[in-house]
Amino acid sequence: MKYVGLAVVGIGLFLALMAGMMYFSVSNQEITLRNQVKAQQENLKVVFDTTWKIIQQQAEVADQYKDAFAKIYPALMSGRYGNQRGGALLSFIKESNPEFNINLYEKLANSIEAQRITFAGEQKKLIDLKREHDNLRQTFPNNLIVGSRPEIVLEIVTSDKTNEAFKTGKENDVKLFGSKK
Repeated sequence: MKYVGLAVVGIGLFLALMAGMMYFSVSNQEITLRNQVKAQQENLKVVFDTTWKIIQQQAEVADQYKDAFAKIYPALMSGRYGNQRGGALLSFIKESNPEFNINLYEKLANSIEAQRITFAGEQKKLIDLKREHDNLRQTFPNNLIVGSRPEIVLEIVTSDKTNEAFKTGKENDVKLFGSKK
């Protein structure tokens, strides 16, 4: 009888120890996920800021190039092919003239695409972390331990156009540059 009582106490202590370890493990997992979501939300701000700075600065460089080219090209051409030279048309055909280089615009377009893809990927990571946190809070037996903790609210950056499409269930404006009349 004495050994049975000791065995019951031992099993009880073991179960209490296991329950305590489970509590702390699940609690720590929830805290870790909550902190990951906060960090990812801050990371998104950095990615968003970087995205717009890259795009804005590349657009500014391309715009400055366009303005500088527009300013010097007419003067250059009038100096080369003004009235003082005969056969200017033939000279124009033979000579190498400055050309407007569109590489800056191509680089800008590529940067816009790459930065948008990066930003979308970072938002997907944030959404996935929230899903993982929700699963932890809502599934048994974890919900007994952390189910009462608050849900994480995300700040997802999107557009009015996207919000309207999801609100109405329709996205009919598929022309990229609008209608041409």
